Amino acid sequence: MMYAAGDVRIEDIPDPTLHEPTDALVRVLNACICGSDLWPYASMQASDGPRPMGHEFLGVVEEVGAAVSGLHTGDLVVAPFIWADNTCDFCAEGLQTSCRHGGNWGRDGVDGGQGEAVRVPQAQGTLVKVPATADRALLASLLSLSDVFPTGHHCAKKAGVNPRTTVTVIGDGAVGLCAVLAARRLGAERIILMGRHTVRTDLGRDFGATDVVAERGEAGVERVRELTGSDGTNTVLECVGLLNAVETAFAVVRDGGVISRVGAPQYTAIPMDFTVFRRNITLTGGVAPARAYIEELLPDILDGTLEPGRVFDRTVGLDGVPDGYRAMANREALKVLVRL
Repeated sequence: MMYAAGDVRIEDIPDPTLHEPTDALVRVLNACICGSDLWPYASMQASDGPRPMGHEFLGVVEEVGAAVSGLHTGDLVVAPFIWADNTCDFCAEGLQTSCRHGGNWGRDGVDGGQGEAVRVPQAQGTLVKVPATADRALLASLLSLSDVFPTGHHCAKKAGVNPRTTVTVIGDGAVGLCAVLAARRLGAERIILMGRHTVRTDLGRDFGATDVVAERGEAGVERVRELTGSDGTNTVLECVGLLNAVETAFAVVRDGGVISRVGAPQYTAIPMDFTVFRRNITLTGGVAPARAYIEELLPDILDGTLEPGRVFDRTVGLDGVPDGYRAMANREALKVLVRL
C-alpha cells in the first residue's frame, strides 16, 4: 500500500473473493515494481492514499466465476496491466486500454498486483493462459508480458519499425531496453541507444543496440547526428516521459520520420512549432494495449528466442517491496521482481 510519496507499507487486507460471475481469483507467484510506480512514489500526496499498488503479475488461478470459460483452477496465467473484456469494439481493434468495461488494478475496489492474491475482473478477456509445460526459469520473462515488454513493442510498432528503418531509443530504463529488443525483433539493423548507465546499456547491446550514446543534451544530439550522417534516424522511441527526452527526440529524428512515445508523460505541452511542422514529423505512441500483444510475443519467450526477463536485476520477497521502491528510485536497481 502506498500512503504518500516515499511511504510504501506492507499490510494485511481481507482476502479477495469473487464479486461478479466474470471474476477469477489468482494467487500471485511473481509481481514487480514498474517505473511508472516511481512517479507517485516521488510525488503522491497523503490525501490521495492509501492506494493498493502493482499492475504487473502472473500467478495461478484458484477460483473462477460461473460466467468464465477457458480458465480452470491451477492454470498459470499472465495479467496485462489493464483489465478488459477483450470483446468490446475497442478491444476488437486491439485497443484494450480503452475497453468500455475495463479498468485499472488498485482502483475502485480492485486489488493491486503487489500482493498475495488478486480478484481479476473480466477474467476471461483479461488473463492469458501459459502452457503448463512452460519452464519455471522463464517466469521472469513471462512476467514481462504484463507490461514492460509489450510497452517497448508498442513503441516500436507505432513507429513502424521494420528492416528498412533506423532507430534511436531514448532511455536506458526497462522500457527503453525492451524497446531495443522489440526493434531488433522487428528487423531493425541500426539501433542507437541513448543512455548513460553502463550496466544497462551493456544489456541494451545484448538486446540488439548497435550503438550507444552516453552524452546528453546537445552533445547527445550531435553524437546521434554524427552517427547518421547528420540526418538522424527514421524512427525515435521515447521511453522516458520527460520533456527534455521529447525535445531530444525531435532533434534526432530524420525529416519525414516518426517519434513514438511511451514514457508516462510528466509534461503538459510539446514544442511543435513551425520548424517542426515543416519537417513532416509524425508524433505517435501512447499507453500500450498489452493484451493485444501477449499472444504474439509469447512464443518467442517460450522457445527461448527472447529473454526480456533480463531487465529484472533484483529480486525481493513481499516484505522487501518498500526497499525495492527505494532501490529503483535511487537507480540502484533497474527493475525489481517480487517473488511470493
